[in-house]
Amino acid sequence: PALGLFLFTIARDPLRIIILIAGAFFWLVSLLLSSLIWFIAVKASDPRDEPLQKGLLIFGVMFSVLLQEAFRFLYYKLLRKAIEGLVALSEDGCSPISIQQMAYVAGVGFGLMSGAFSMINLLADALGPGTVGIHGDSQLYFLTSAFMTMVLIFLHTFWGILFFHGCEHRCWWEITAVIIMHLTVSGSTFCNPLYMGSLVPSYLLMATAATWAYLLSGGSAQNLRRFLLCKS
Repeated sequence: PALGLFLFTIARDPLRIIILIAGAFFWLVSLLLSSLIWFIAVKASDPRDEPLQKGLLIFGVMFSVLLQEAFRFLYYKLLRKAIEGLVALSEDGCSPISIQQMAYVAGVGFGLMSGAFSMINLLADALGPGTVGIHGDSQLYFLTSAFMTMVLIFLHTFWGILFFHGCEHRCWWEITAVIIMHLTVSGSTFCNPLYMGSLVPSYLLMATAATWAYLLSGGSAQNLRRFLLCKS
């Protein structure tokens, strides 16, 4: 599904590809900074203190979420400046891409890079040694991880639309809602290996965020019905 989003809505437009790659880069920088801080915290602590190490892991995840949203805001500010430059350079005084389209493409960029790193970690675990579920644990690790990766890609896409809309209209509660949803989804992964405890809330939040983003983008029930019936 994520590849379909890229091929059908982004790949044909060079400007959208540039925005997507830049968005992926911003997410990558946020991950680098949060990983560096977590690495320093782990090295400076006692590795034999398991409660402390678990606390540091939780802190690292929560801090990474906040840093990702901070970089999403910085990327919004950068794209806002880019729109002003595009308008100044255009002959008709109009930007070739709207802020709503930028929000969507930037969200896809964040999501694809997040999914790529999730896949890399999974493939590294798949190399072994060992067999998933050999000691009675769930054998659905790779399957549920794939579904979790997919939902995170979509969530980043919808969060990008909601976040940019909140910044554009100064609706800070929308930005706060995005941060809370991001913290909730990331925190639910600590329920694993009880995978239903992380997948079900994440997909429910994805449905909520998708509906919200659709309505903010100008969608309606009538438009959806026309799309499903293939009517113009």
